[in-house]
Amino acid sequence: MADPLVLLPGLMSDARVFWPQIAELSAKTAVTVAPITQGERIEEIASGLLDQLPKRFALAGMGLGGAVALEILRRAPDRLSRLALIGASPLAEPPQAAAAREMLIVKVKSGRLADAMREELDPLWLAPGPNRAAILEIAMDMADTMGPEVYIRQARALQRARDQQAVLRKCKVPTLVMCGEVGKLNPVKRHSFMAELLPYAILRVIEGAGHLPTLEQPEATTAAIKEWMKLPLAPA
Repeated sequence: MADPLVLLPGLMSDARVFWPQIAELSAKTAVTVAPITQGERIEEIASGLLDQLPKRFALAGMGLGGAVALEILRRAPDRLSRLALIGASPLAEPPQAAAAREMLIVKVKSGRLADAMREELDPLWLAPGPNRAAILEIAMDMADTMGPEVYIRQARALQRARDQQAVLRKCKVPTLVMCGEVGKLNPVKRHSFMAELLPYAILRVIEGAGHLPTLEQPEATTAAIKEWMKLPLAPA
């Protein structure tokens, strides 16, 4: 039987961001969505998760979840059988972006979470199409469910993220690097760069998708995940 699959959502997201994949993959695979809501540092979040997760598992992280996945890889490489990074980045947040995020934290502290999330979730970060409004509504509803305290913790974690390029170079498991073709937060170029650093990587760019390929193009995203889960394990 295949190792269980652990999914890590992105900023202010819950299991709903992966619901099409859960619906299809859970018929044959044990699928867990692990929350990344505790801790103001990525190291703290990863440490807490490692105490709860299976002894060995396949790990897929989206956005902030991808940053947590890289920290789990850094801390416990022997526990991962494979890794997927979706719309993620191995780079530390630039000072300018961290400063802009500080302004959003101020808004959230003053009771304006919805306003902050409208800036985080620029509609142009999604591919144009008839489902864009519905996907944005799901994203806003997830954020409302998570609440302001989670936003502040996750924003702080992003501000303090470390550069993980060296971790990528040492990765010894089959890795899927995936993004939407019109993703602006973490564009295709950055994902190509990540794939080149990884010894056993495949790069999949999802057409007709932007920042949330799991919801924008669920069938293509699930197909890429299935392909990744069938890849042979890297030689010891």
